[in-house]
Amino acid sequence: MSSSTTIKGEPLWEVDEETLESGACGFTATQVFVKNKACVAYTYDDVIMMPGHMSFGVNDVDISTKLTRNIELKVPFVSSPMDTVTESKMAIMMACQGGIGIIHSNLSVEDQAAEVLTVKKFKNGFITDPLCLSPEHTAEDVFRIKQESGYSGIPITDTGKMGGRLLGIISNRDTSFLDDPTVKIKEFMTPRLSLSIAKEGVSLAEANEILKESKKGKLPVVNDKDELVALIARTDLQKNRDYPNASKDANKQLLVGAAIGTRPDDRDRAAALSEAGVDVIVVDSSQGDSVYQLEMVQHLKEAHPHVDVIAGNVVTPSQACHLIQAGADGLRVGMGIGSICTTQEVCAVGRAQASAVYHVAKYARKHGIPILADGGIKSTGHITKALCCGASCVMMGSMLAGTDESPGEYFYQDGVRLKRYRGMGSLEAMDKGGEKRYVWDDTSTAVKVAQGVSGAVQDKGTLRRYIPYLVQGVRHGLQDAGVKCLDEAWEKLYSGKLRFEIRSPAAQKEGGVHGLHSYQKRLY
Repeated sequence: MSSSTTIKGEPLWEVDEETLESGACGFTATQVFVKNKACVAYTYDDVIMMPGHMSFGVNDVDISTKLTRNIELKVPFVSSPMDTVTESKMAIMMACQGGIGIIHSNLSVEDQAAEVLTVKKFKNGFITDPLCLSPEHTAEDVFRIKQESGYSGIPITDTGKMGGRLLGIISNRDTSFLDDPTVKIKEFMTPRLSLSIAKEGVSLAEANEILKESKKGKLPVVNDKDELVALIARTDLQKNRDYPNASKDANKQLLVGAAIGTRPDDRDRAAALSEAGVDVIVVDSSQGDSVYQLEMVQHLKEAHPHVDVIAGNVVTPSQACHLIQAGADGLRVGMGIGSICTTQEVCAVGRAQASAVYHVAKYARKHGIPILADGGIKSTGHITKALCCGASCVMMGSMLAGTDESPGEYFYQDGVRLKRYRGMGSLEAMDKGGEKRYVWDDTSTAVKVAQGVSGAVQDKGTLRRYIPYLVQGVRHGLQDAGVKCLDEAWEKLYSGKLRFEIRSPAAQKEGGVHGLHSYQKRLY
């Protein structure tokens, strides 16, 4: 895409061929990754991109992309299928922000399918699983729920569960002057006839108007049988906004993925996930070029043709070739480069990620297959480099593990708020089922070889703030590189217009914070 900028009516000058060929403006990706006489593989930190001409604003940068042959995303971010990263809460917010979450498989088949169903049923601003009580419960139960969960509005149904017939609601106003904890809820609840309610199918905007008119804090949503199907809270309406970039399917439901292994019983898992409405299945394996995965990919495409399949992991075109032949709709690239992964150290197999992404993406592009750069992401700069090396999306684990939406509880260590984070190849994760990612058949063995570690990551807050920060950081990077969208980045990558250099260790040090006695690093 040529620049529209002119000076005194003339188009911008181009540097002469001699200057360009000298390396003064950097080197092409082919020179860096292919004509590589030293036979060296490069990480994201090893390479740096040369700046390009900017003729557009940062908010004009379009980072929409494809996850697979058939699935498009507004934001190229995917949360990793790890048991300390992605369950339904993470997947919901990733999809709301324009990305997608992949539910991990260290769950029973039923529980994993239930997590997928939770995402598919989610409606922004609607609480679909509120805590409920029955009229026969007591004030003591109300006080306990308020203390444990902080909820002040509790729907009362005939069964004491979601889906029961709505009989009333408990609010702070109902319990403010209660002294007797044994009194039954039916004696002091606000009855059904005094409630403002909405019918199933109400929009968020309509619900907001009802709450404004009624001046109530909670709005129950019921079906034609007066059964409770959702609850809307004024505080949630104030916090929740419509997400214009949300990743949705043809039925306007959020997109969600799930991981499976390559063992025979994973075929039953895939069937349950498909039934729950999963949009993409990730065949989760540390080394994807195996007979087990080839058979699984073929089975999935035959048994569930409406579900896209991402295969992997791979780091070479020869691995990718076999999975593309088997019918994969997308490829996951990366081996042994995650912050908690020790595969390269333990197994002596893998590849530096920038080189892996470039070579696999270039080959997969010939077949129209998008690739997912999985692992090694530590900053927005790494995301930008991955995309400019040919990746359509990036998959992140540690970058998302410390957020409010990741599974697990926060804890404090040396005054720092942390969350647990572990590799699926760690012994702790293997004991929960993670070994199927590293042992592909049904062979049982008494000796487990760990290919990951357990640790902790610092609190990053909510994805509502964190993802917009990542998005804007990537836009700034692409703007500096002189590309307005990912298609333009790839066109320039393969035509030689996008230029790179290799950084020495001293250059890498210089490119970070240095020369200070102390400093505080705030992301946003």
